[in-house]
Amino acid sequence: MRVVCISDTHTFHRKVKMPDGDMLLVAGDFTNIGELCIVDNFNNWLGSLPYSHIVVVAGNHDTSFQKRPKQARERFTNCIYLQDESVTIEGIKIYGSPWQPEFCNWAFNLPRESKELKKKWEAIPKDTDILLTHCPPMGILDRTGHPVFYRAGCQYLLNRVKKIAPKYHVFGHIHGAYGQQQVGNTTFINASICNESYAPVHKPVVFDY
Repeated sequence: MRVVCISDTHTFHRKVKMPDGDMLLVAGDFTNIGELCIVDNFNNWLGSLPYSHIVVVAGNHDTSFQKRPKQARERFTNCIYLQDESVTIEGIKIYGSPWQPEFCNWAFNLPRESKELKKKWEAIPKDTDILLTHCPPMGILDRTGHPVFYRAGCQYLLNRVKKIAPKYHVFGHIHGAYGQQQVGNTTFINASICNESYAPVHKPVVFDY
């Protein structure tokens, strides 16, 4: 199965040149401030794409999915939306979650060293094949130039990923850390489309599962 990964399109989804594939994974921040009209537009765009399967999680900018979850989720008719839950597609188990350590005053924030955040990641099933989050794990494709948020990933998430060793961990959130990194048996992918200036300059990341 050919899997295409994107994240952090920030309303510029229609400017992205999408490659061929069987499944699309979206790691959040498809809006700027959670605008429901953008969610509608994004859903319509997803419906125009040729992928057999589309799986989406929200990001910290997609505030409507936390503040008005019923209204926001109802708009997703052309994808599978995951929020702390799994879906199995053609034998591949995907777990999706939108949370991250506190990062500005946005959605799906939890205190960095809180029991609540640790509990979110401990809920990831041991048999997860692909982990789809908005947040990166600590120290892996999470470096930002901001002096306060030099490493913006989550240590609790890293601990869980090390323990369950999914084949792929796809995320975004930190635009400037776009790319791929292999650690042990897991391939980590930061699929941010926008750069740090919010220009949609990065390409979708593709892998064959």
